[in-house]
Amino acid sequence: MSSSPTFNSIATILETDFRVARTNIAPATALSDLGLDSLALMEFVFAVEDAFHLRIPEDRLDPREAGITLQRLCEVIDAENEAATHAEPVGAPA
Repeated sequence: MSSSPTFNSIATILETDFRVARTNIAPATALSDLGLDSLALMEFVFAVEDAFHLRIPEDRLDPREAGITLQRLCEVIDAENEAATHAEPVGAPA
């Protein structure tokens, strides 16, 4: 299975910053199965947001919600990036 650039970036953050074994990182892996406590899980989401220069609205993804997978996180990031790409620049004439 080929991985998306978004997934590869997330996997690198998990490996490098949170010491999650690469063998435990797959698109179908639930965030709750990464072995991170609730604080580390929030820090992980913040690290991902910083890496992608975006903020994930809590209504799009609550990392405390059971069953959220890395694939879902990728989908939300890609959707947010797509929305930001098509948004009007700040200060643009109306």
